[in-house]
Amino acid sequence: MAPHNPSRKPASENGDDLSARLLAWYDAHHRELPWRVAPGDLASGKKPDPYRIWLSEVMLQQTTVEAVKSYFAAFTAKWPTISALAASDTDDVMKAWAGLGYYSRARNLKACATLIASHGGQFPDSEEGLRALPGVGPYTAAAIAAIAFNRPAAVVDGNVERVVTRLFSIATPLPQAKGEIRSHVERMVPAERPGDFAQAMMDLGATICTPRKPKCMLCPLRENCSAIRAGDPEYYPVRMAKPAKPMRRGAAFVAVRKDGAILLRKRPEKGLLGGMSEVPTTGWTARVDGETSPQAAPFTAAWQRAGSISHVFTHFALELDVYRAEADGDTPSGCFWSRPAEISGEALPTVMKKAIEAAIPGATRKQRPTSGRH
Repeated sequence: MAPHNPSRKPASENGDDLSARLLAWYDAHHRELPWRVAPGDLASGKKPDPYRIWLSEVMLQQTTVEAVKSYFAAFTAKWPTISALAASDTDDVMKAWAGLGYYSRARNLKACATLIASHGGQFPDSEEGLRALPGVGPYTAAAIAAIAFNRPAAVVDGNVERVVTRLFSIATPLPQAKGEIRSHVERMVPAERPGDFAQAMMDLGATICTPRKPKCMLCPLRENCSAIRAGDPEYYPVRMAKPAKPMRRGAAFVAVRKDGAILLRKRPEKGLLGGMSEVPTTGWTARVDGETSPQAAPFTAAWQRAGSISHVFTHFALELDVYRAEADGDTPSGCFWSRPAEISGEALPTVMKKAIEAAIPGATRKQRPTSGRH
């Protein structure tokens, strides 16, 4: 059943009532997250750290909470303050980010830290001020303003979109419905505890109002949810059909030195995977294919096919034929050798790790230190 025009009365827009019940639920059922200050701790006077909130929000863009936790722990252990991150080497930041994807976020992270450190290490405390920072868009600015500074900002991520479209039976497809969703959220944001409200909405979408099989009987807002009344919560949010992603082709060349070192090079700072490390590849892009034959290798060697790998980017899919060769140790221009103990710490995006693994299984896994016994 697809309830395009639910006949029953839509959800109440009594924002105070909805937010009060949601906050009561959040107090009892909030997720424990390493960057979050729990409601009880807030009540006792503990304040959120804007640095940790900002870092987590940047990491969480297009990435799951579970995937972010280990990265967040490693980042904050290595760079516990905004000043420490600002003083870091950009290449080290890119290495620490490797695997999280959307690598422009890492470059903007470093630029933003440098800018804030130059202003005494203090974050702007308004949405307008936050949006002026590198890499901080409308959603991230609203999230930091609400969670770190308790500003009454309307924070709308994918979880919130799902909650609101179901609560009010918004049949307008995404992304066209974003303005309508935001208007509802703005009316719901309470004057007190807007930061907790923002996190409560996210938690509700992540744990109760899930994309499939939502736990409606446990939802604190079920009495007001018009999608429940219409009988088909999973119908929402409505999305436009996505066009098929184009498939691009290319080749990757994994050269191995006698000591096990792998030949790498650094990609240009701007563009796809900017500033990351890679094995030499042919000239594929989001718009054109690259060569796929061993004749396109960066230097002459006994290249042997080692299989193929596939990877999906935001706007296209990629298939690379992978070739491997034993190298004599010469270093082609613009390249460098990474030893076996170092390769797992290089700034390798996932697609390049796949290529290396196809040629040398286990090469990119972090090596355990030896015990010293023989």
